[in-house]
Amino acid sequence: MMALARWNTHGHPRLGLVVSKKNVKLAVQRNRFKRLVRESIRLRQHQLPAVDIVVLARRGVHELDNETLHRQLHGMWKRLQREAQRDA
Repeated sequence: MMALARWNTHGHPRLGLVVSKKNVKLAVQRNRFKRLVRESIRLRQHQLPAVDIVVLARRGVHELDNETLHRQLHGMWKRLQREAQRDA
C-alpha cells in the first residue's frame, strides 16, 4: 500500500481510500482493508497533523493478516508525523 499526504486547512486529518477491483478482487477483501484503515486513522486522529491522506491499495494487500496490516499502517502514521514535524 502507499499513502499520499498534503496539508489541509481543516485542522484535522481527512482520509481518502483507493482500492481497485484490479488489485483486490473480492468486495469482502476491499471492505476489510477499508475498514481497517479507517479504524487505524480513527484511533490516531489526535496524533496526526492536519493533512489530507489518500491510501492506495496495492496488489496483494488482501493477503496480509490484520496484525501485519495494523503494524504497517502504524509505521506509515509515525513516518507521517515525523515528516510533518520536520516540515513545520
